[in-house]
Amino acid sequence: MSWASWTTRGVFAGRGGVRTDEAGILDGELDVHTTWTESDGLAHVTVQYSGGSHWLTLSGSPVACPSEDASRALHDAVIEAVRAEGPTVLPAVPPWAAT
Repeated sequence: MSWASWTTRGVFAGRGGVRTDEAGILDGELDVHTTWTESDGLAHVTVQYSGGSHWLTLSGSPVACPSEDASRALHDAVIEAVRAEGPTVLPAVPPWAAT
């Protein structure tokens, strides 16, 4: 089984923050984590306040993701989306799925 994982720390959320399933909107300085597994073809994206200990599901996660390369592209796209005006959620049809 193949899997991949990325974490980017210290991402400042744009106006509107990010929407989580468990706690609603988070804003400020966040850590973003993406995990992908080949066995289920899904990428799971979570966020937490930087230095925190509780990861929260980014609304719209998990999403179908066909490859490790696509999951890295997803992670990068999420980072850019978090920095933009929000609230950030994962789209239903991800543009990185064709990667």
